[in-house]
Amino acid sequence: MELFERLLRTALQRGASDIHLKSGAAPVFRIARQLCPSDLPPPTEEQMRKLVAALLPPHLRERFEEYREADFSHVAEGIGRFRVNVFQQRGQLAIALRHVRTAIPTLDELRLPADTLRKIASSPGGIVLLAGAAGSGKSTTLAAIIEHINRTARKHIITLEDPIEYLFEDRLSEIEQREIGLDTASFETALRHVMRQDPDVIVIGEMRDAASFMAGLNAADTGHLVLTTLHANSAPQAIGRILDFFPSPEREPIRRQLGVTLNAVICQRLVNARAGGVVPAVEILRNNATVRRLFEDGRLDQLSDVIETGDDEMTSFNQSLHNLVKSGVVSEQEALAKSTAPQQLAMKLRGIFLDESRRILAGAQSKT
Repeated sequence: MELFERLLRTALQRGASDIHLKSGAAPVFRIARQLCPSDLPPPTEEQMRKLVAALLPPHLRERFEEYREADFSHVAEGIGRFRVNVFQQRGQLAIALRHVRTAIPTLDELRLPADTLRKIASSPGGIVLLAGAAGSGKSTTLAAIIEHINRTARKHIITLEDPIEYLFEDRLSEIEQREIGLDTASFETALRHVMRQDPDVIVIGEMRDAASFMAGLNAADTGHLVLTTLHANSAPQAIGRILDFFPSPEREPIRRQLGVTLNAVICQRLVNARAGGVVPAVEILRNNATVRRLFEDGRLDQLSDVIETGDDEMTSFNQSLHNLVKSGVVSEQEALAKSTAPQQLAMKLRGIFLDESRRILAGAQSKT
């Protein structure tokens, strides 16, 4: 473990967010989102076996033997906290570690649209989906929202995580963090009993299947605020991913129910900043009368147009990227590279605004 802890220190000294280990290959660090081979000696297969045996929590050993996959957290004293995934590749052990910062950043520090997210966090109920690709900062944004609630409201917050990443201390709120496999057998088991634990806010680390989503939907239906993450590249795609959890005959009632219980979708992607590092571009969908009508009528293909209007503090990726360029934070080239509609963004940057989205919004409102 001494060599392993030396490796962790070296990685953090070099600014690494992630560390990749496998036998016979030099450790690889992810620094500023780029994979960087290190000059450290490659671990042997025997060293990897010993390391995994030392790291793997007792409650996951049997599961790892069966599934060859395990997620857990690891605290290296005096170094930091890490999210760990142990897996096999080509019959040999491999480890991926991500550094989890101890201090929970604020919404302002993350350069997120803080006023809007604070309003969402103070909502009395509904489902809030935090979407994005892997590594886009969803977990950190979720932690910042939880900590905002923790510091500003007297709420009972229960989190269900696999594994626990950020550690919260009770401020105004009371928080219980439950790790799947350690504190409860499964997401399904925890969600079945969570309503008996008198929560105000329920945090589901990740929406993975129909069962977890239905439990969250039912909790939101009874007046709870439900926060969760989901892998999706845009707010409308996040809605599609949710509906894909269910067989076709079940999607229509789920869509209608989601139109009532949805609070917001916050989707983010990281963009390289001029000054170095990354900043989030954020797309926000808020539920309002127009959005509910689109859910009711099954016209989900028009959600992007409604987002583009900017009403009710909604914002599209192009609007977010436009603001980042105009404020000098991000280059135009980088913004266009990260946009899903670069031609529209290019016109917006040159002052040419399309009125199509407002035309569609007016049509949707006329039917309400």
